[in-house]
Amino acid sequence: MVDPDKAPSLPHGVSPPLSHAQEKRSEGTEPDLDPMTLLRRTAYSSSASSSILQIAGTFFRAPHSSTAAVAGSTYGVHVFQCPDTVGIVAKLSECIASHGGNIHSVDVFVPEDRRVFYSRSEFVFDPARWPRVLMDNDFSNLSKFFNAKISIVRVPDLEPKHKIGVLASKQEHCLVDLLHEWQDGRLPVDIKCVISNHERAPNTHVIRFLERHGIPYHCLPTSPGNKREDEILNLVKDTDFLVLARYMQILSGRFLDSYGKDIINIHHGLLPSFRGGNPSKQAYDAGVKLIGATSHFVTEGLDAGPIIEQMVERVSHRDNLRSFVQKSENLEKQCLGKAIKSYCELRVLPYELKKTVVF
Repeated sequence: MVDPDKAPSLPHGVSPPLSHAQEKRSEGTEPDLDPMTLLRRTAYSSSASSSILQIAGTFFRAPHSSTAAVAGSTYGVHVFQCPDTVGIVAKLSECIASHGGNIHSVDVFVPEDRRVFYSRSEFVFDPARWPRVLMDNDFSNLSKFFNAKISIVRVPDLEPKHKIGVLASKQEHCLVDLLHEWQDGRLPVDIKCVISNHERAPNTHVIRFLERHGIPYHCLPTSPGNKREDEILNLVKDTDFLVLARYMQILSGRFLDSYGKDIINIHHGLLPSFRGGNPSKQAYDAGVKLIGATSHFVTEGLDAGPIIEQMVERVSHRDNLRSFVQKSENLEKQCLGKAIKSYCELRVLPYELKKTVVF
């Protein structure tokens, strides 16, 4: 436990954390991380067991009517990762309440046997009482005090949407579903461009949709000797992250390093099984009773990045390869959309080397 009398001084205007009884957990360390780029380039040694850790987590949601108490309510979300210690939630709450804000929900995760604290807080506030510049400064002070590795605050109504680039190949089901979700306002993103390595006729549904909504479309045919990566990098340099909507090309390590931001992929199989090409046939030949789709971050390893979302459906001896593929395509669309939304809503945080916390 932390001795409050020996705790470092808080910045001016912030009182010290409250003490309470806390179970002793063994020490653990994690790497320093760029807040908006998760695990792709992180490398560190860890003595943690490879077995699945048991979870110690809590969730609190305030009554819905509590949000009405804040005049001029604007929604905000804050995520935090720091070494576990006494009083973190109390000080986060105090920081918000001291400016007239009101917490709507708090989700906390502390892995067993690891002194690491994760949280995601939703709150409402009045921007007139708590201007964004002051908010950033207050959360920055808390971040420094608790030695946080991740501290991100987002106010969707006052900030631009995440800018994304979408890469696709011949199959269109994921791309079409993504475009329709965006059109309906269900994906909080700004699609800056769609890039494909396959030609599409001018009168196709996708091309007409993109033209109608003013979304640039770029066709960059690839070959084994030319992946057109430099051209892709130039087109997506101003995006916040990329989405691979069944883009059937492997991005090189040089591309990943040059882009330097997160890339979300959809794999038409239930990872870590059936990696690589034609996972539906792999699953069919193996006689599985469950098939799935997996959305994950892209790393240099083939279909090996940290998993964000997975969805499954039962199959039986009555299914054939065609029905496997049809069921998989439905799962892929749902899985990719949910992963993108979770990422934009700050629900995804890095956990150890190959895992994620998804609130």
